[in-house]
Amino acid sequence: MQDIPERVLLEASRGNIEAFEEIYKATAGFVYSIAMRIIRNNVDAEEITQDVFMKIYQNLHNFEFRSSFRTWVYRITVNSAISRYRASRKERYVQLDYDKVIEKVPDPKEAVACMEQHDSERQLNSLLDILNAEQRACLVLREIEGLSYQEIAETLQIPINTVRSRLKRAREALMEQGKGRFKNEL
Repeated sequence: MQDIPERVLLEASRGNIEAFEEIYKATAGFVYSIAMRIIRNNVDAEEITQDVFMKIYQNLHNFEFRSSFRTWVYRITVNSAISRYRASRKERYVQLDYDKVIEKVPDPKEAVACMEQHDSERQLNSLLDILNAEQRACLVLREIEGLSYQEIAETLQIPINTVRSRLKRAREALMEQGKGRFKNEL
């Protein structure tokens, strides 16, 4: 996520639409990526992204610069994605959206690369499926987004030891899953 100058944030908090558009352009991909990693559904990730920017727009005037803007956006995104995940889980089992993987017929080299990327994403998603939403959020923020334990704690507003225990449990669950797959292949 690009750094956004404080003056742009202040202008947007005062209702300047151009400044808010600048914030949106700098952070939309980042927000969608986080939402997609947690919820793993294109449509829901797009809706979460819209919700996040509505929340940012409505609450930017309350942002006090005590934490970084990036941390604030992470927190809003992760909380929105976890809430959506919990709601959708109650209604139905989470389903992966494979319908839009290949929208055109690529040349053979592109097809191989696309298939390899799709296979990697499918493997990642199947591993993330075994984790609960809280573990998944911590793991995504740490291993995919590269946040420090302290940044994760600030983002999720939880103690740093909770971050450590969630990551430990997530890693243990993934190791256990790996052992099970290895035994099945023998």
